[in-house]
Amino acid sequence: MNKIIEEVTNNITQRSQKSREIYLYRVKKAKEKGSSRRNVSCSNLAHAVAPLNKNEKDSMISMKSPNMAIITAYNDMLSAHEPYSVYPSLLKRTLFSLGATAQVAGGVPAMCDGVTQSQPGMELSLFSRDNIAMGTAIGLSHNVYDGAFYLGVCDKIVPGLLIGALTFGHLPAVFVPAGPMPSGISNAQKAKIRQEYALGKVGKDKLLEAETSSYHSSGTCTFYGTANSNQMLLEMMGLQLPNSSFVNTNTPLRDALTQEAAKTLFTLVEKKVSLADLITEKSFVNAIIGLMATGGSSNHTIHLIAMAKAAGIVLTWDDFDAISKVIPLLCKMYPNGSADVNSFRQAGGMSVVISELLNEGLVHNDVETIVGKGLENFIVEPKLQDKKVIFEKTEAISKDKEVISSIKEPFSKEGGLKLLKGNIGRSVIKTSALKETQMFIEAPAIVFESQEELQEEFKKGNLEKDFIAVVRYQGPKANGMPELHGLMPPLGALQDKGFKVAILTDGRMSGASGKVPSAIHLSPEASKNGIIAKIKTGDKIRFDIQKGQIDVLIDIEELNKRKIEKIDLSKNHFAVGRELFSTIRDNISSAEEGASIFDLVGKERG
Repeated sequence: MNKIIEEVTNNITQRSQKSREIYLYRVKKAKEKGSSRRNVSCSNLAHAVAPLNKNEKDSMISMKSPNMAIITAYNDMLSAHEPYSVYPSLLKRTLFSLGATAQVAGGVPAMCDGVTQSQPGMELSLFSRDNIAMGTAIGLSHNVYDGAFYLGVCDKIVPGLLIGALTFGHLPAVFVPAGPMPSGISNAQKAKIRQEYALGKVGKDKLLEAETSSYHSSGTCTFYGTANSNQMLLEMMGLQLPNSSFVNTNTPLRDALTQEAAKTLFTLVEKKVSLADLITEKSFVNAIIGLMATGGSSNHTIHLIAMAKAAGIVLTWDDFDAISKVIPLLCKMYPNGSADVNSFRQAGGMSVVISELLNEGLVHNDVETIVGKGLENFIVEPKLQDKKVIFEKTEAISKDKEVISSIKEPFSKEGGLKLLKGNIGRSVIKTSALKETQMFIEAPAIVFESQEELQEEFKKGNLEKDFIAVVRYQGPKANGMPELHGLMPPLGALQDKGFKVAILTDGRMSGASGKVPSAIHLSPEASKNGIIAKIKTGDKIRFDIQKGQIDVLIDIEELNKRKIEKIDLSKNHFAVGRELFSTIRDNISSAEEGASIFDLVGKERG
């Protein structure tokens, strides 16, 4: 086993010792109470079985067979989640053939960041994660379940579901994906038309035509953003069926995998294997390793910290940075390359990535998963045989070296994310899509209080020069930390013209971004009196990405004398429902602490 990976794992285990002990004690006490249905009153149970048919009622009342919860993020506006409309009936039929039952215990919100990008609604996106966690708990709180399915794919939804699921860690759990849509126009074509629109070379009709040719059917968007990074993480953590995440939606194999998920949860319940039995410090280390090896979304430097906290595990950005230094980048998917997740699956998918990492001792194999002990169980190819799923052992050799490479010939010797530190604070940067010439930039700052300000200056032609865009008051406390998707087309266009440009922000970037050097998630944020609130237009800023440094190049005495430049954020706190989230905004932690309102473990066992 790689010594750095072992060291990071040991550090996490040691710093998490107290909180982990509290979490596991609570899970143990919940397990000791036994089946919840046996402990509820007759009136409670009558309400729970009232809508069931006679056979289902008899099964539930007999107490001889398990009853599963289904927590679903279904809606038919979000393409990735529309397929979930048929999942409950498919899961129920499969379970009933095994003598078990299932009920939709609750639905959780599922907003589409693609719809709200650069719109006020995006300011609810990050907040929705903790809301989803609470919705998950509400659904499971009926306490008549022996196991749970979690149906979700996209950006905040999977993290929220897992946070909620971990608070019910005594229950067996299986996550069930919906699969990606078929490929539309190439990502390179889409990005080109976006930039041409930003430059005024094409009209809105051409832009809309390109967008609808890319996002064109049910299923997950095919670029490797946060949604598909979620699916990769669930496999690396052993919570989803092996190499199953990127099987296209609405196909016979996808339906068969959903049925197999039902059988898998039934087996876990029979064997009394709970979610807490599967999730350990090593599970989260494996998730970070997968993130680095595949060049996944920078959003997970926030979400993984919040998810781990729910299991009493304390992660830090330093853990991400240390792991990134020893994990090579094995994958090239948009925005890191031209391929999409369908090409990734055709090249061998997660089985190839996991095999490469295992062969070099770069990932923990000794972990429990929903299909048994060992991550090696995920080096398989799911196939249909007589209308049933088989998981065929595979050589796990890449079928397309342009999409999945090898440890011996990686796309980069280090992973796709890096920690930056300096007199401005701490931030992360996605490096997997950057060129060598972009790893060092020193240029004057231009300060903006919103992405709209930058877009206006770009349209006026005032940004035709080298500069670092400082976009501040975009952190969790300021306005919910929206993804600043609108920065990419103009800055990408300037970069293509030969100007050296970069971004420094306390906000987030899209999971599909990375072309322009972007120091993001800066902590402390401007609304918490971070140094970014003291930067003025014209100040020199240095990005030294190789050394992991980011600094504003002014005298320390001058910096200390400067006052924080406060701005009025009240306009960001109402309309499109933003006023309903004031309590979250007031109590949310920093990006480095997971941007969460929860103190899930606390200080006592309880």
